[in-house]
Amino acid sequence: MTREQLIGTIGKNGRRLNMRASDLADFDFSGIDLTQADLRFSNLTRANFRGAILRQANLSFSELNGADFTDADLFEANLNFCGLVDVNLTGANVEGATFNFSGRSKYVPDEIRPEPITLTTILQKPGWGTFIGMLLGALLIYGSSAIIYFTNLIVTTNDPVMAGLYKFLVINNLTGGAGVFLLAWSLLGWLNRTFSAPWKRHIILSILALFSFVAINLGLYYTIGKPYIDQLAARQEAVPDSAPWYIYVMGNLLIANFFLYVLQQGRQLTRKLSEQEIQLLNLEKLKTRAELDALQAKINPHFLYNALNSIASLVHEDPDKAEEMTLLLSKMFRYSTGRNGGLFATLSDELEMVRTYLQVEQVRFGNRLSFSVDVSNPSLTELKLPQFLLQPIVENAIKHGIAKRADSGRIDVRIYEKDGELHLCVHDNGPAFSDDMSGGYGLRSIQDKLKLLYGDDAHVELQNWPIKQVLISIRMAKVRSDHPLVSANIDE
Repeated sequence: MTREQLIGTIGKNGRRLNMRASDLADFDFSGIDLTQADLRFSNLTRANFRGAILRQANLSFSELNGADFTDADLFEANLNFCGLVDVNLTGANVEGATFNFSGRSKYVPDEIRPEPITLTTILQKPGWGTFIGMLLGALLIYGSSAIIYFTNLIVTTNDPVMAGLYKFLVINNLTGGAGVFLLAWSLLGWLNRTFSAPWKRHIILSILALFSFVAINLGLYYTIGKPYIDQLAARQEAVPDSAPWYIYVMGNLLIANFFLYVLQQGRQLTRKLSEQEIQLLNLEKLKTRAELDALQAKINPHFLYNALNSIASLVHEDPDKAEEMTLLLSKMFRYSTGRNGGLFATLSDELEMVRTYLQVEQVRFGNRLSFSVDVSNPSLTELKLPQFLLQPIVENAIKHGIAKRADSGRIDVRIYEKDGELHLCVHDNGPAFSDDMSGGYGLRSIQDKLKLLYGDDAHVELQNWPIKQVLISIRMAKVRSDHPLVSANIDE
């Protein structure tokens, strides 16, 4: 569809565009009014939406990697479950837009950034949070002023007794503040497990904070403050009366309960974000499984069509060969359909699959095809690989290499370990790879599968020198049976 045809379609449908599950990669939507458009499940990779109007448009479950939304209007647009890698949202209006469970772009507007877990966000809660914020501000100002005041007296006073008393007061208050925080922090889990009602948790903490206050003050009094207080009491001049002890207790209780509140709010926010991360990981896992199944489904019929055509051509010419080929094909598809949903198989099973496939092709090519399968170390056959990893490469070698030779062709499959990597090589003596070193669908599907499963820990290389071969390299740690990826097997 051209840009002009699309604009005409919008006019016919009364401004609402319905193009679900469409391949619109690299399409130019710039400046087009796509209000309430339905583009779900579409391939919109690298699409140009510069200045487009996408108000209330539905783009969920679409691939938007590399798309340009510069200055676009995405008011209340639905971009949930989308791929947004390298998306440009500069200047875009994203008010009310939803980006739940979507891959992030390099530029993400502030409106859709996850709210960080900070004291600021906690204190923005109305009601109780506002009151706590006011109290915290007052205490911080008062406390910092008191510390500055007493510190100045310690430095400037010429009376060693008063200086010692001031030191005792400063140490006592700092220790008390640290103590109530540690008390609230250490008891948070126990309080939440034991008492469901918040008021019960605060009462229990207040009682424990009272005992903590008494213990800390008595300990510091007898170890630091008593000598100075006794000397001061022995003096004849009048000493200003201190505030009643319960005033200081109330301050400690307020601080302890404040810390409990802040810690509880922080834990709740952390739990919510953790749950969202788990959901996102599960969705990514399901998406990966779906993509791998799609690749698998495309590989199997591709071979089946070729094999059935070969059998059909042999039925009248050579019935024995047709029967042999049918039995081999049956063996192959028992392997294929007996997966039980798993994505991994041992290298031994994969090589048996390759041998069976090559035997099928030998029936078709006769003496024009010979092959060998070599594993440098028998222990490598127990490693776990994605199913149908080698067969498409061998099939590609048959189609683009052996089939184009008039004389005998040969395929060699070699498996060995080198520099901490498992190497899987498929060599054929057919024509060299093209200059752009690109493969067909089979090779692209293998590259996609390895990328999904291993990321940068696996590579596919097409080589013409010193010999023509396809080389797959996978880190050994990734293919051992005890690796989490293999043991989880994606589908569990």
